Amino acid sequence: MIKIMKITALLFFAFQMLSCASQSTVIEGHLETVVTKPMDYYLYYPEDYEVQTTKTYGILLFLHGSGSIPKKGQDKMPPPDALIDGTEYPFLILVPQLQEPTKMWNTEAVMQLLDTVVAQNRIDEKKIYLTGLSRGGAAAWDLAIAYPEKFAALAVVCGMAPTPYAHWMDKNLPIKVFHGKKDSIIPYAESEEMVHRLKSLGYNVSLTSYEHYGHAIWDVVYKDPKLYKWFKNQKKM
Repeated sequence: MIKIMKITALLFFAFQMLSCASQSTVIEGHLETVVTKPMDYYLYYPEDYEVQTTKTYGILLFLHGSGSIPKKGQDKMPPPDALIDGTEYPFLILVPQLQEPTKMWNTEAVMQLLDTVVAQNRIDEKKIYLTGLSRGGAAAWDLAIAYPEKFAALAVVCGMAPTPYAHWMDKNLPIKVFHGKKDSIIPYAESEEMVHRLKSLGYNVSLTSYEHYGHAIWDVVYKDPKLYKWFKNQKKM
């Protein structure tokens, strides 16, 4: 009987040791991270910027899609045709360059660039506009959500939409959305559902649909001078 009790006690002790050894440990930590990212960009100035030295201007942040990412062997993308074809715009236009084909836009880096350019130029901070196409359209939605106090107007072209977070945007932000109904890259439903959600929440938003177009609608959208007149007329309250 005593022998059985000793064996039982040893087994109990071994089980207790095993239980203690298998317990998880949770610690609390803190790390100050520092991330740096080089970013090339183009900056368009209106024709009268150097002449009207006391005038402040709006600025349009434009985020391109994957088609403008430098190809293998290219150091950087060429300037967008819209900036060098002689078209005159009433505000500055900032065009950052995304260089990683398999990555999304680093929105924090984009905001650092935007803030730097705004600080270094005669910018009316109530007239900061935002637009993007495709991958840049997705980033434009993200920026409008993450920085609701920043932008005076938003135009998204065939961009993937974060519909569940629509209500995080500034309720007074004017929004235009454009999408081709035959888009096989980013489905039309992305924009349709986002716009429906925004309208249900009382946002000032419109959806322009292109019945016979697929994904590549940006030339049609950005060549329309009415878009830039609309931007120019917006001002953050």
